[in-house]
Amino acid sequence: MRNLACNVAGIPFKNPIVMASGTFGFGQEYAKLYDINKLGGISCKGLTLHPRKGNPGTRVWETAGGMLNSVGLENPGIDAFLEEEMKFWETIEPVKIANLGGSNIEEYVLGALKITKDAEERRRQNQRAVDMIELNISCPNVKEGGMAFGVKTAVAREVIREVRQVTSLPLAVKLSPNAENIVDMAVMCEDEGAECVSLVNTFSGMKIDIYQRRSVFHNMYAGLSGPSIKPVALRMVHQVAQQVTIPVMGMGGIASASDVIEFIMAGAEVVQVGTYNFMNLRAGEELLAGIRSFMELENIQSLDEIRGIIQ
Repeated sequence: MRNLACNVAGIPFKNPIVMASGTFGFGQEYAKLYDINKLGGISCKGLTLHPRKGNPGTRVWETAGGMLNSVGLENPGIDAFLEEEMKFWETIEPVKIANLGGSNIEEYVLGALKITKDAEERRRQNQRAVDMIELNISCPNVKEGGMAFGVKTAVAREVIREVRQVTSLPLAVKLSPNAENIVDMAVMCEDEGAECVSLVNTFSGMKIDIYQRRSVFHNMYAGLSGPSIKPVALRMVHQVAQQVTIPVMGMGGIASASDVIEFIMAGAEVVQVGTYNFMNLRAGEELLAGIRSFMELENIQSLDEIRGIIQ
């Protein structure tokens, strides 16, 4: 048997495959297609303090080697998630990661408090609960003119510090590739007590309708993901992994078992799979089979043997 086990912030993952926020819902639809208990973890659809309808107009546009999305964090809100979606999450095994967004620091803090209190109460009752919060700092800061929290290190520091003070759950911070300096951002996250960083989120992109002579998206720009971003995402993960001591969850364009291995060799403890879930509805189990095949071919007993070997 090959050892695929990983550990992030003291939380054991049975394997490195984590489904990325916004690409797997809460897992119920994919559970009809394959056994999602095979997965290492699931990061849920991005949650906000209040329900959101998301962006109007076109939300998704296929590109060469990927997709643009402008969904706008459509979600039922944290209360509905805890009351309804957690009924399903209580029945499944993967590590449960709550992806948390917000329009201002107060929303992040209140959201983290709600998730934390619910998790603590469920554990007192010996129930499965949220294991980790993943802070999405790519959200626009409405109080600062709409610039994303994750662009400037000083602004990101404030929200991470405030959330860290109100949650007992392990805290991962999801980093934007649009940050001024993603390595400095990651180092700051560790300094402020984050137990993990996940990177990269989507790149800012655009699509123009040349006949209508306008952007196809209501908000002008959208998030680019998929295989086209992998080389840049891999480089960023490698750079960050060299400079922090906390675990890195790597993501960005993963669409094969060899992609997963590359991210692990670059220093990622686990990986998140996003756009590939739309390309291959059985992505999770197929990636796991491919990883095991590679390990057998290369006589690798544990992923620790290859993690971070690219110096």
